[in-house]
Amino acid sequence: MSKTPENGDGESITTGLFPIFPTSANPVSAISTAPQWLRNASFTTDLSVIDAAASTAPSLSDVEASEEDDEEGDASKNNSEAAHRRVYDLVEEEEGSESDDDKGKKKRDKKKKRKRDSDEYYTKPAKDYYLDTRPDPDNLAYGSIYRMNVPRYKLDYSQRGPVLGSMKLYLRNRRSSMLEAEIDVNSLDGKAKSDHRYWYAKHAAMERNKNFRRIRLTASREAVDSSFDHFIPLEESEDVQESEEEDALAKESVMGTSWEDEVLNKTREFNRQTRERPHDEKAWLAFADFQDKVSSMQSQKGVRLQTLEKKISILEKAFELNPDSEELLLALLRAYRSRDSADVLISRWEKALMQNSASYKLWREFLRVVQGEFSRFKVSEVRKMYSYAIQALFSACSKRHRQMDATSEPLDSALIQQELVLVDMLVGLCRFEWQAGYRELATALFQAEMEYSIFSPSLLLSEQSKLRLFEHFWSSNGARVGEEGAFGWSLWLEKEEEHRQKMLKEESSDDNEVGGWTGWTEQLSDRKEDSSIASANTGEGDIDREGLDEEMEDENGMPEDDTEAMLKLLGIDVNAAASDEVKDTSTWVKWFEEENSRDQNQWMPTRKAGEFSSVDEMGEREDEEQLSSLVLYEDINGYLFSLRSNEARLSLVYQFIDFFGAHISPWTTSNNLWWSEKISSLETLSDSMLENLRNVHESLSKSDSANDFSLGSLLGGSNDISMRTEMMKFLRNAILLCLNVFPRNYILEEAVLVAEELFVTNMKTCEVATTPCQALAKRLLKSDRQDLLLCGVYAQREAASGNMKHARRIFDMALTSICGLPKELQDNAPLLYLWYAESEVANSSGSGLETESSSRAMHILCYMGSGLAYVPYTSQPSSMQILRARQGFREKLKKIQSIWSHGVTDDQTAAVVCSAALFEELTNDLSGAVEILEHMFSSVLPGRRSQSHQLEILFNNYVRMLQRHQDDLTLSKLWKPISEGMQLYPLNPELYRALVDICNHRMTSHRLRMVFDDYSRKNPSVVVWLFALSYELSRGGSLHRIRGLFERALAQDTLNSSVILWRCYIAYEIDIAHNPSAARRIYFRAINACPWSKKLWLDGFGKLSTVLSVKEMSDLQEVMRDKELNIRTDIYEILLLQG
Repeated sequence: MSKTPENGDGESITTGLFPIFPTSANPVSAISTAPQWLRNASFTTDLSVIDAAASTAPSLSDVEASEEDDEEGDASKNNSEAAHRRVYDLVEEEEGSESDDDKGKKKRDKKKKRKRDSDEYYTKPAKDYYLDTRPDPDNLAYGSIYRMNVPRYKLDYSQRGPVLGSMKLYLRNRRSSMLEAEIDVNSLDGKAKSDHRYWYAKHAAMERNKNFRRIRLTASREAVDSSFDHFIPLEESEDVQESEEEDALAKESVMGTSWEDEVLNKTREFNRQTRERPHDEKAWLAFADFQDKVSSMQSQKGVRLQTLEKKISILEKAFELNPDSEELLLALLRAYRSRDSADVLISRWEKALMQNSASYKLWREFLRVVQGEFSRFKVSEVRKMYSYAIQALFSACSKRHRQMDATSEPLDSALIQQELVLVDMLVGLCRFEWQAGYRELATALFQAEMEYSIFSPSLLLSEQSKLRLFEHFWSSNGARVGEEGAFGWSLWLEKEEEHRQKMLKEESSDDNEVGGWTGWTEQLSDRKEDSSIASANTGEGDIDREGLDEEMEDENGMPEDDTEAMLKLLGIDVNAAASDEVKDTSTWVKWFEEENSRDQNQWMPTRKAGEFSSVDEMGEREDEEQLSSLVLYEDINGYLFSLRSNEARLSLVYQFIDFFGAHISPWTTSNNLWWSEKISSLETLSDSMLENLRNVHESLSKSDSANDFSLGSLLGGSNDISMRTEMMKFLRNAILLCLNVFPRNYILEEAVLVAEELFVTNMKTCEVATTPCQALAKRLLKSDRQDLLLCGVYAQREAASGNMKHARRIFDMALTSICGLPKELQDNAPLLYLWYAESEVANSSGSGLETESSSRAMHILCYMGSGLAYVPYTSQPSSMQILRARQGFREKLKKIQSIWSHGVTDDQTAAVVCSAALFEELTNDLSGAVEILEHMFSSVLPGRRSQSHQLEILFNNYVRMLQRHQDDLTLSKLWKPISEGMQLYPLNPELYRALVDICNHRMTSHRLRMVFDDYSRKNPSVVVWLFALSYELSRGGSLHRIRGLFERALAQDTLNSSVILWRCYIAYEIDIAHNPSAARRIYFRAINACPWSKKLWLDGFGKLSTVLSVKEMSDLQEVMRDKELNIRTDIYEILLLQG
């Protein structure tokens, strides 16, 4: 049963059947006396010998040293050891006596040693740990980087032939059976070392080698054709070409392709595409993007520069063949930015803009480049570039206007789009001025443009005459938009003309009574006296001008001497360096608080009695602070333009309301350029975005792993209460004035009621029983009793305040009075029905038909579907009423589908579709509502669907409906509509909020993170990163992952200038990570990327006062002055206050 091979001395060596303990050359005597089948050492060895061996076993350092010595041996010895099986000898007791203390110590440590006995028989790796510098999916799948914990495999080459494939399969099965057997793990050491993991230097070098060939496994065509015999390809003419490509792929799958081969093949393919289709912009852009991929694989800087030159040459050739392509020109200019200096780049941009002056995209990108160049940035320079952009775009609009006037054609969509982007450019300028600290100028620009475009007098004037007339209005004491007593430029001009005519009549009547000749004599005498005084003053000035100058210098020098004396008394040396003026950082912190407070309060232009048209006329009567807040006509005349289309005028009013932070319903899709520009230029979180992020935090706080930190708490509120109060009053006055030009506009009516609520709520400290906007709503309804939508908006505000009974009375009154109204007003009834039903559903505490609110909602929708005259609710609707309403909704949906198929959507038809879906949800089930919505969505093309804000609002209602029933639905049914919506509207915050809410308890955190990563790569935007960061903060994510998210977001070119991301990053390092040194480094990177943001500069004084020195803070303020940011507080004011 056992073999006894002989050793070199001729003695026999006994090998047992169960070689757990391999025998030594001199076995113990107990083995020889045992029977033949019990000659294994594991049966006959004394256990005390094992204990003694464990006590005398070498330490780990000795084992590692011996292993290193073994590795340094000759190659022949290693080969011989690998050829033979490893043999282990029994450890014998050492001769000699041991002390009693040593024996007692070993006896006490017996249990600790026994625990490690089993590990001593296995060979340990050379290192206890490895640095994982490259991602490996095995680490995540198997939870370890130890080589024995990861299964090893070989590629299956069954495609090379049946014999070779069967042999590979046999060897693989044999190897797997060997691994499953109960054998000694050390016997696999030599085999395991041959299969290196990725961290070994040899394997890493091979992976980085560009000539390393990789095999691509693709499904064979025969297997697909055999399984689908009924499949008939549509393009049969390309069979020959496909067969050739398949042969090439099959050859590559056998031979393998390296990175160099892939670059060569791709380059050939792009050359062929651009040669065959030279006017295909996408092919040229893909060819240029491929050069970025090639450059990322290059380790040497010189090679990367060569690749960049190749990319630039590709784009230059493409633009030469397609000179009218804006996308190719933008890509070429972006490539120039990676190579050229700032001066050369600006000159290239200026040359491109001279040839394409009417392109909004080029101007927008150019302004972003000018703002981002820290070395060249100055507020006056950027302001000048904005004036050039507005004048160029306005000249293009004027040229189009003259063409339209010559042909007497109505305004077309292209001209309306030009005016819309002109409004977007002005709003971009106002946002820049606001963020740079010139808030009075931003407010004045909005006021001036609204007066000039919306409230202009109906006179046939040229543009120059209109500007001269507007200068008279702006330099007068007339109240402007948003101020108390304002009634618009046109009405002011009429009142001024009436006043002038009245004054002329009074003067003529006085002349008739007294006698005209006497009056003229008095006036002439007065003029002679004035002229003599003026001549005398002039003569004195010519004679003794030097003395007058000396007196003026003395008078001007006296206050300075007094100030210097006062500062010396306070211990402040005026002549000292800037770093010596302030001795403590607490002074700069107080300066920051005062500067921030003045920024919050000083945002309205000052109005003085008897204003002057120029600064020279004011003389010494105005100090520097009043001069900075006074906006003259010269400051705004270069940015004024006329608007003809109502769409552009309404866009100006809507963006004005949104700019100052009031609530306004969506009037455009989230794919609009205005929305993307607003999101990318955020400094603080808006109220709508803050509400969505707060809902995400509340949804995640219900889980066990939630955290108390949220993204909204990092930056705090956007404005203080006093500022919000004054702004809401300003907006209320402005919107009420705009309602005279745009009557019965429910978006403006809702905005003015919300502004009134915020104003009254902030003014009154105690609670009131009525809704704050009730008085204003009744006053508006009294002026126009047929405004149904105003009734609906007012009822919605009452329901939101909790006064549901009063809201029902208003809704019932409006719906019962529909029959007696004109036809154009009756068309707004679907919106009123929908708002009433949604208010009842929101008021419903339960679900189903049992609650009163649900019954009321069904009652409302039944009358809407059937088309009968509305009757207030008395009881639950009958089955006959429900059936009649369902049939009526079907007929209406058929008509709407034919209208939507032509691309025409409006608020009324969208309200009918939403009401039909809500009716099915309440009466039948969710499946019927989903079927209606999906059927109606399918009738509109995806391109038109993504540009319709009515369909986006409808889709938001669809998602909210799914959220109400998410407990009854599977993840697949919830995930499909959300993923489709995020593809259509990638910048919609409500979809991301629904994504986190639905997938939080249905997905693992790893999978949801992968979803965010996927969307951040496909459609990078501030919205995606804000919700991804909010999810990690609320879940208590690791510091490294959150820092990685910030760095990945800010590494993108389109997001590197996002102020909100930089500010959140700094606040995170200070408040959560508690790493001020990292926040300091991030702060300097932030002001280099966004030098125009005053709020970002001030974060250094407020949040980094512990890590910034006094000298650094002083230097920061000097740089702010050099960049021409508006600084309202002098440091000497703080020093005087401290003294």
